[in-house]
Amino acid sequence: MNPIRFLGQAWSRLRAWRRISFTRSGTALTVAAVAVGLAAINTGNNLLHLLLGAMLGLLLLSGWLSERAIRKVTVERRFPHGLSAGEEGRLAYRVHNGKRRLPSLTLEIDDEGLPGTAFAAWVPPGGTVDVSAPTRFDRRGVVRLSTVSISTTFPFGLFRKASDLTLPGELVVWPRTDHALSVPSVPGRAQLESQRWRGPAGPRGEYRGLRQYRPGDDPRDIHWRTSARRGTPVIREYDRDASHTVWICLDLGAEPGEAAEETLEAAASLAARTMEEGRRFALVAGERLLRPGMGPGHLDSVLDALARVRFEPHAPPPAPPAEPESCVLVSLHGHGRDRFGDTIVGTDLSKRGPS
Repeated sequence: MNPIRFLGQAWSRLRAWRRISFTRSGTALTVAAVAVGLAAINTGNNLLHLLLGAMLGLLLLSGWLSERAIRKVTVERRFPHGLSAGEEGRLAYRVHNGKRRLPSLTLEIDDEGLPGTAFAAWVPPGGTVDVSAPTRFDRRGVVRLSTVSISTTFPFGLFRKASDLTLPGELVVWPRTDHALSVPSVPGRAQLESQRWRGPAGPRGEYRGLRQYRPGDDPRDIHWRTSARRGTPVIREYDRDASHTVWICLDLGAEPGEAAEETLEAAASLAARTMEEGRRFALVAGERLLRPGMGPGHLDSVLDALARVRFEPHAPPPAPPAEPESCVLVSLHGHGRDRFGDTIVGTDLSKRGPS
């Protein structure tokens, strides 16, 4: 192995294990200790030797106590549910102290590359505490996480001692859903020419029976009496006409940028409004296809998919497996709008206006 590369790897592992940086007061004390040491050597004054010993002892004691504070401390990252771009959120951590007798004091937890720091004032011996750090993202997407840093200035604030823990993961930031968009109706074929837009959804369909709750079901369909008797959520199931499904088709054929992102947020807002009206909706975005569903769980799946898509100028147009009249095209330019029941054009979003 190349000696330079070997030394570089060894230094990286050493820095991950422990890093020490002096604070302003620690730097002042260290400089003062050096000055007192030089004066003691030159003069032979016993008082200066005693003062030097006290200053060095303070530095050594601070180093030993800070080492005990972060030793055998582990961290578990807990991701927030429903973190959207432009909104304040909190990234949670569970901090565990593996020491049997000594507590860990004044710990700071932060993720590499993320704003915000979590603070744990006291972690008892063998105990666990939950802390959180504020965070905010202006863009939707997937944030890759790799390292969590644990640091402390305990006990005297003379220097900061830190240790890195390898903790891979990803944080999904959903797009905004606050554009004020009307939800297009999906009427029967006989009504297509006379009814293009309407407000809240109509009847849910004919009642079929009861079944066990599945993620994505509308909570309003829960049959509370049966659920209480069985001890598990049970919902009413209806025969919903497939023509009542709104297919949201996002055209990814555009240059990445602000305009494209605003178009994507329009698709997310349309999904959120459709869910609020208690209607079924599906998503087609590039090669991603989410089958029709209802409720907050299904909306979470749609927002998660939209957070991961990428715009490309030559991306093929969406091809939903549904009748054109049940599809809503959300596009930056609106190309091929004649093949869809309704179209939301990105250049027209400023006319609709965000809420």
